[in-house]
Amino acid sequence: MKQVVNIYEKGQRGLKALNTLGAYLYKSPVEQSLLNLIYYRVSQLNGCAFCLDMHAKDLLANGENVQRLLVLDAWKETNFYSDRERAALAFAEALTKLNGPIDEAIHNETLQHFTEEEMIDLSFAVIAINGYNRVNIAFMQPEVVGTYTPGMFQNA
Repeated sequence: MKQVVNIYEKGQRGLKALNTLGAYLYKSPVEQSLLNLIYYRVSQLNGCAFCLDMHAKDLLANGENVQRLLVLDAWKETNFYSDRERAALAFAEALTKLNGPIDEAIHNETLQHFTEEEMIDLSFAVIAINGYNRVNIAFMQPEVVGTYTPGMFQNA
């Protein structure tokens, strides 16, 4: 697919705003390994190649088990994830596939494993990665997929 608009050239102000949310989440009390797992899962749901490459590399660089990444699409059917991770994954999927209110059982399960503030940060994490996914998909640059190196955007 040919790139229609270079978002990285023409969309700097909007990307800067989105990056501010990313910087906020980098300082979240929710562990970065869990946030990256959420980013990876949501990117699977959305089919964002750049974000899948990025977050897989970040997860692996920080010691994530390859087997957990390989079966993340079927996380409900394994015992590879903690109850906290499972609650976060369920919440992230529900917020990504939004078709009305999130089921009360998902809210309750999430609140069993996260403080209210952490749940708010999980919400912002899902909002952020959905935004990044949509920007990357809308303004696809296939030549940049695979070019990410861990930590590349930490100071962005």
